[in-house]
Amino acid sequence: MMDILQLKDKNIVVMGVANERSIAWGIAKKLLEVGANVIFTYRKERSKGKIEKVLNDYQDYNTAVVECDVNSDESIAAAFQQIGEQFGVVHGIVHSVAFANAEDLHNRFVETTRDGYAFAQDTSAYSLIAVAKAALPYMTEGGSIVTMSYLGAERVLDGYNVMGVAKAALEASTRYLAADLGAKGIRVNAISAGAIRTLAAKGVPSFNTILHQIEEKSPLKRNITQEEVANMTMVMLSNLSSGVTGETIYVDSGYHIMG
Repeated sequence: MMDILQLKDKNIVVMGVANERSIAWGIAKKLLEVGANVIFTYRKERSKGKIEKVLNDYQDYNTAVVECDVNSDESIAAAFQQIGEQFGVVHGIVHSVAFANAEDLHNRFVETTRDGYAFAQDTSAYSLIAVAKAALPYMTEGGSIVTMSYLGAERVLDGYNVMGVAKAALEASTRYLAADLGAKGIRVNAISAGAIRTLAAKGVPSFNTILHQIEEKSPLKRNITQEEVANMTMVMLSNLSSGVTGETIYVDSGYHIMG
């Protein structure tokens, strides 16, 4: 596995680890296991503490923890400057960052506020563009950017509301970035993961119902695991997927193909 992926000693930035149940942490863990250097970004001090806690068992690995508020261009620029100075080249980015105000998920969609809409878009979709721009000077050897989407980007899912619209913008941004950065050998893809019990998922009112629906309707008749999403992300970060860019790849037990 290690040799096929060729991720050993590669510098990968992982954004969005909230705790050990995060999809981002599942990916980071796999990256560490194959010998990649993993740079974690955090937004608030509280998150920094949680990342440091999960890294307790990984003291011998090459990691860094850098502050990066994706709602601030200055913070993003400073973060990547720091990463560039410390690591030189960025080979990959895992963008697992999204947020919407709770009331905009719980209220009717028609009641979405202007500020709430803008905030969800800024945090969940524009942040990918801002991060790609800041990372570009350090992605001198090409590389791979992978973001995390969800089925709510293309279908109406109960309680997903403004986040569904933000994920739709995220998937479109993935395609436009892929077209823009391809000449530099940088690939940009999205992974649309099935429902997993994460901190973010707790904010979606109908989450338990979704889990049961996937078990009933999906071709594989089961929910997916954090590890399965991590495995596909590893493929997308590695040269195994060197000919793939601008795609949304589903890791959802096939649920999205069913009527």
